[in-house]
Amino acid sequence: MKANVGLSEKNSQAIAEKLNTILADEFLLSLKTRNYHWNVEGSNFMEMHKFYEGIYDELDEVIDEVAERIRSIGHYSQGRMADFMKTTNLQEQPYTNDQGKQLKDLLDDHETIIRYLRKDIDLMQDKYKDAGNADFLTGLMEKHEKWAWFIRSYLK
Repeated sequence: MKANVGLSEKNSQAIAEKLNTILADEFLLSLKTRNYHWNVEGSNFMEMHKFYEGIYDELDEVIDEVAERIRSIGHYSQGRMADFMKTTNLQEQPYTNDQGKQLKDLLDDHETIIRYLRKDIDLMQDKYKDAGNADFLTGLMEKHEKWAWFIRSYLK
């Protein structure tokens, strides 16, 4: 059954595509953060291990929220790694246990997502006339801004 939520079919499809790209970005970022959690080394191992775990736990909640937003407007959420890798704006990186490289990589990813979200918020509001998803993406952007600030604080 189609969702009758006040969006044209054209706009609804475009919104779902944008949200699926965001879903792919969030999924890859969560996976990268989990990888660094597993492979971190150093004298502050436990601090960084817990830091990464906290972020990927929160990212896992975000992933679920994004997927449910897609479903709420009547479209299917992608859920296969092959699809995520085709649509993500992020890049996988070589394995490293170097905390500086790990943190810089994660910071770059959070800031990349923030830049895309800023553009997507405007699209949702202005082009697609979807205040709900514009608001949702604004909240998501604010989470990434906070995580980027936390990571940046380690890199000073």
